[in-house]
Amino acid sequence: MDRIASCQCGSLKAIASGEPEFVGVCHCKDCQRRTGSVFGTGAYYLKSAVRLEGPRREYSRRAEQGRDMKTFFCPTCGSTVYWELEMWPEGCGVAVGGFADPQFPGPSRSWWERSAHKWVRLPNEITHTETQ
Repeated sequence: MDRIASCQCGSLKAIASGEPEFVGVCHCKDCQRRTGSVFGTGAYYLKSAVRLEGPRREYSRRAEQGRDMKTFFCPTCGSTVYWELEMWPEGCGVAVGGFADPQFPGPSRSWWERSAHKWVRLPNEITHTETQ
């Protein structure tokens, strides 16, 4: 089964095959700024299971843990659709919101909770960590 995540204008797509390895919620301040929300939610796949289509721009930054993160976003509408992490070179993240699918699997992990907004509540049964 393929799922398609896209930017707002639809020109950048990430086509993901199969189920994600895991879904995670990140509360770090960088993800808050990247998404414009109180956390980022990503579906994490092996790179071999995802292909990008359409124009994109890349932004690289050093994450709080000291490792590089590359985000890929639409040059027209600015939506981040996909990212790669130095800490998991064989994998990638796809923005869960880009799938626009309320049936998409929920998170199994939540990290950087020391930066979480105090009113955010996630299920107790998922893995919770203060950092990563």
